[in-house]
Amino acid sequence: MATTRAILVDITKCIGCRSCEQACKQIHGFPMDSETKLSPTAFTVVEERGDRFVRRMCMHCQDPACASACLVGALKKTAAGPVTYDAAKCIGCRYCLVACPFSVPRYQWSKLVPYVTKCDLCAGRQAKGQPPACVEACPVQASIAGDRDEILEEAQRRILNDSKYVKHIYGSDEVGGTSVFFISDVPFEKLGFVAVPKQPMPILTANALGDGPTVILVGGALLSGLYWITERRAQVAVAEARDKANGRS
Repeated sequence: MATTRAILVDITKCIGCRSCEQACKQIHGFPMDSETKLSPTAFTVVEERGDRFVRRMCMHCQDPACASACLVGALKKTAAGPVTYDAAKCIGCRYCLVACPFSVPRYQWSKLVPYVTKCDLCAGRQAKGQPPACVEACPVQASIAGDRDEILEEAQRRILNDSKYVKHIYGSDEVGGTSVFFISDVPFEKLGFVAVPKQPMPILTANALGDGPTVILVGGALLSGLYWITERRAQVAVAEARDKANGRS
C-alpha cells in the first residue's frame, strides 16, 4: 500500500528567503522573475503578514472539491497524497476554480490553448523517493515532508511542547483534512488563512450537482463545443504561422 505523503510548514521558522518559490519555478520551467503571487507561473509563494512570512500553495485535500467538481476526471487525488492534474482530459470548464475553497487552481487566460495549473506536490519527485522541490530548498527546515501520519504527529508534538504555538494545526480537520499542514504562533485568521467547513467539500458539491442534472448535461455539451472551438483556433494559428515561415501569404 502506498504511503500517503504530506508537508508541514512551521510559520515560526520561515525567514522569508523565498528559496521555495525559486525552486518551484525552476523545476517547472517558470520564469524566475514571474509575479510573486499564486498564478499559472507560480505554484507556491511567500507572503509577508506583519512580521511573519506565510507560504501559499495547494492544500492537497484528502477529499478534494476540485476533483469532485471536475466532469472529466482531469483532477484526482492519488493514494500517495498529491492532487494531480491531467491536461489531456481537461475541457476548460473551470469548475475546479469555483469549487476550491482555498482559491488555488489558476487558468492560463493568455494562452491559445489554455489549461488549468496548480501544484502537484512534486508527485513525480516523490514517486522517486525525493522530497518536493520547495521542501528540499528550504535552508532552515521551515517546511518538512514525510509520511502523513508522522508529519501530523510531529506537528502535534511541537504545538503541545512549546507554549508559543497556537493550539491548532491548520489542515488537520479543515475540509476533512489535507496533505499540507501549518502551525503558527499567530492566530491563523490574522495571517490570512480562510475559515472553511470541517466536512469535506465534495459533500456540498455533490448536493449542488444533484439539484440540476439537466443543466449539467447541457452545460457539458456546450463546454465541449467551446473546447473544440478553442482547439481549432489554436490549430489554425499554428498553420498560419507555419505558412508565413515558409514564405506563403
